Amino acid sequence: MANGNGSGEASPYVELDREAWAALTPQQDNPLSPEEVARLRGLGDALDLDEVEQVYLPLSRLLSLYVATAGRLHREQEEFLHRQQPPRTPFVIGLAGSVAVGKSTTARVLQQMLAHWPEHPHVALVTTDGFLYPNAELERRGILHRKGFPESYDRKALLRFVIDIKSGRDEVEAPVYSHLTYDVVPGEKVVVNRPDVVIVEGLNVLQPARVRDDGRAGLAVSDFFDFTVYVDAKRSDIRQWYVERFLRLRETAFRDPASYFAKYAGLTEQEAVAEAGRIWDTINGPNLAENVAPTRGRATLVLRKDSDHSVRYVRVRKL
Repeated sequence: MANGNGSGEASPYVELDREAWAALTPQQDNPLSPEEVARLRGLGDALDLDEVEQVYLPLSRLLSLYVATAGRLHREQEEFLHRQQPPRTPFVIGLAGSVAVGKSTTARVLQQMLAHWPEHPHVALVTTDGFLYPNAELERRGILHRKGFPESYDRKALLRFVIDIKSGRDEVEAPVYSHLTYDVVPGEKVVVNRPDVVIVEGLNVLQPARVRDDGRAGLAVSDFFDFTVYVDAKRSDIRQWYVERFLRLRETAFRDPASYFAKYAGLTEQEAVAEAGRIWDTINGPNLAENVAPTRGRATLVLRKDSDHSVRYVRVRKL
């Protein structure tokens, strides 16, 4: 069923439940194999072929329509300005959501799905984790305990990156982050080379510009996005997913001696649950409430998940 806001009142959004959303692309084949879906699945995610076909196939088609329309508008604008048509700049998608909500999986799936459409075979994915200040700098500033909050990012560097992308530069570099060492990798870069589409995934990418001390507002990364997605769920569900992921990592990645979190590998299950809850309640939960969730209304499209991690409905802003 599709409606405005679920109450019959006028709304700037169209909301479709999963069945109605899935019915939008009945003749399209899923381009991903079961093996590819398994590789893309994040820790704790319930991603399967049904989810890809019913949720991400229609989303990738809608995004492909946006990309094609932007291309036509580019050509018409260049003709209007009497300019020789340079290559159009990449179409940039911003993707936001909480820690543990599954936004990284969503980003990876969309990258693979979009790359299968012939109109835009080169799709780059960049996470904003690389733009976090190094741990040493966070410690110097006294905000290591606020890692993931807006002030823990080099926002100027991230803004420059997105501006360079939208300026049409041939090659743009982004720093690399290691989840094993929980830090930016010194000297390591990922090079984005003339992609058709760029997905920028991160906690705070939909935030508006900050107001300066003189009262003026600067630029925000979100000012340069062509389409935005927010992955949403009940906060109690996200907290539970975070705890469950922490327990899985305790049995896997945390056991690597090189892991920043190796100290947690020896915790009992009860101790691990308590520690994960403490981290959530003092860091990730407040960040979600104060900084991430308030940006949901700025998204072009919202994927709302149910308690089993599956997408229950989709909300799209009207044009």
